[in-house]
Amino acid sequence: MADSPSRILVANGPNLNLLGTREPGLYGAATLADVETLCAETGQRLGLEIDFMQSNHEGALVDAIQAARGTAQGIVINPAAYTHTSVAIADALRATELPVVEVHISNVHAREEFRKHSYVSPVATAVIAGAGLNGYRFAIEHLASVLEG
Repeated sequence: MADSPSRILVANGPNLNLLGTREPGLYGAATLADVETLCAETGQRLGLEIDFMQSNHEGALVDAIQAARGTAQGIVINPAAYTHTSVAIADALRATELPVVEVHISNVHAREEFRKHSYVSPVATAVIAGAGLNGYRFAIEHLASVLEG
C-alpha cells in the first residue's frame, strides 16, 4: 500500500445531481461537477486518489460503500435525504470499518426538525455541516490527517 496513494470514496446521495439549479439560495450556484473538481484537486494536493459518485438510489449507494471496503481507506459521504432515513447506508458504512466523514452543504441543524437526526453521524469520525462546498475539502483534509496517523 505504501507504493500507491490512499483512495477515498466521495459518495453523494439523492438530488445532489441537481446542485446549481435546486434551491440555489440554500445550496449555492455550484454544480456537482464543481464538487467533483474540488474533491479531485484536494485529493491531488494531498496525494490521495478520489473515487467520486452520486446516486438517487439507496441500493446503489450501499453497493458503492460496500465496494469501498476493499478498495478505499476512507469515505466522505453526503447522504442527503438518506441521512435521516437510511439504516441501510449507516450499516454499510459501519461494515466497512473505514473512517467516515459525513458532509452537508447546508447547516442541517438550522433547518427543519426532521433534518436534525442522522443515522450516519454515529458511524462518522467527523461531521461537517454548513460549510458549503468547502465541507468536502475539509472532509478530505481530515481523512488525510487520520490516514497519516
